[in-house]
Amino acid sequence: MDGTFDHVMIRVEDLEESLDWYQTHLNYEEKGRWEADTFTNIFLGPEDVHEDGALLELTYNHDGRSYELGDAWGHIAVRVPEDALQESYDQLMSEGVDDYRDPESCGNRYAFVKDPDGHEIEIVKRDHGAKWSIDHTMVRVEDADEALGYWTRKFEYTEYPGRWEADTFSNYFVAPEDAPEEAMKLELTYNYDGREYTMGDAWGHVAVRVDDLDDAWDALMTRKAPDYRDPASCDHNYAFTKDQDGHEVELVTRD
Repeated sequence: MDGTFDHVMIRVEDLEESLDWYQTHLNYEEKGRWEADTFTNIFLGPEDVHEDGALLELTYNHDGRSYELGDAWGHIAVRVPEDALQESYDQLMSEGVDDYRDPESCGNRYAFVKDPDGHEIEIVKRDHGAKWSIDHTMVRVEDADEALGYWTRKFEYTEYPGRWEADTFSNYFVAPEDAPEEAMKLELTYNYDGREYTMGDAWGHVAVRVDDLDDAWDALMTRKAPDYRDPASCDHNYAFTKDQDGHEVELVTRD
């Protein structure tokens, strides 16, 4: 299977507010839209996003529901040039974005802001990829060995350089072995204190590209991935499995 991350989906309560926020502050543009009777999906990214770069999917349900963030999902991280962290953060502050964690409080290595629904967005320094393009998505896992085994065996991923083992937690980054550096990675955060996490419903899923949907699904079933929503139940347009902690993983084909 291809395995490149295609997008990450979040749910929003006010579509126009969220669209304005991402288009104004991160200079995102609309890359695609799906209007259904009960919901709207919009795909966003920088104008010059890499062909293997991940997009952000905003899902808006028309029934006016509210969402809970939970803590099983952490954040998406967006890129800025190596020498532009403070400048980029100051720009967001001047535009009225909420001050959450400034560069100084993060050792001038990164910073954090939040979108209108409270999804955390990390700003990271990178010398590759379009400004504000998605660098990684972070999820929290309850067993690091099990999580690494899931992505290594089920999706044939490899662990990338960047492992960070601290006194109380570890971070691991996984992606396809041959993914370009502009592609999104998945950050697995493991806290040593044995805590459990609440999934919430404000975060939706990460989506993985596959060459052939049925072949990829069959391979995942052989590898004992959870059978959540098979291709037939999704009109053979996509499919869903889950990781060991219940984070949803969508399979999509891309022309």
